[in-house]
Amino acid sequence: MRILAVLLCGMALLAGGAAPPAAARSLDQVKALGTLSVCLPTNFLPFSSRKDTPHGFEVELADTLAAQLGVTVEPDWIISPIQVRRAGCDLLLDVIADPEAQGETGFTYSRPFYRSGVALVLPPGSPPTPLAGLDGHSKVAVMVGSMAAMILGERHVGMSTFAFEDEMLDALAGGEVTAAAVTPLTAAYYNFRHPSAKFTIQPPDEADQRLVWNVSVGMRKPDQKLREAIDRAVDTLQSDGTIARIYARYGITLAPPK
Repeated sequence: MRILAVLLCGMALLAGGAAPPAAARSLDQVKALGTLSVCLPTNFLPFSSRKDTPHGFEVELADTLAAQLGVTVEPDWIISPIQVRRAGCDLLLDVIADPEAQGETGFTYSRPFYRSGVALVLPPGSPPTPLAGLDGHSKVAVMVGSMAAMILGERHVGMSTFAFEDEMLDALAGGEVTAAAVTPLTAAYYNFRHPSAKFTIQPPDEADQRLVWNVSVGMRKPDQKLREAIDRAVDTLQSDGTIARIYARYGITLAPPK
């Protein structure tokens, strides 16, 4: 599974020289067409999948958001981040609610509906160990080129680099590393799929703001009415517990935004 932070950044890898984006649609246009276009990764569970069942929490959340607007979802299935600009979708889900993170994507975002970041995942029964408590005797699985890798490298913590988060957790299960720095959603879903693993998942450390963030619905240059409609939909689905129930079906308990 590719690192969640790529998606949370609203596909921050978009290149400046990519094909120009399609024109954004207004709320009136969305309702007139009867569809809300949502960019969804083709094979990226637990987020979304075109072929697997269940299809992922982003697919379920997209459906419920669209229903709040009185329309249906038109999925734009993507494989690589660069396709977001070409697809011209109205929404992208699970994006970092931060202007700097979205600076290159052109996405604005809704009110946040959960808190995420980098969690330290440890073997079953491990005592609490903050990231700041790791040292050269540790061997932590990190994503290559990630902020966690940079921070732990500055502290001279022992590390092993990987390209995919599920590989990091497999390495932890196999005893190849002593901990893994992954997103809490990925870790929770891994425990959900591997009940025997029972990894200890420590929440992201709020002491380092580089490793924590709020998460929202990303919107590609919405008009004011569409932005307000998405905010209302998020508020409704959060307050009645719908969003929490969707993620819980994948073994995930959401932390409230800050």
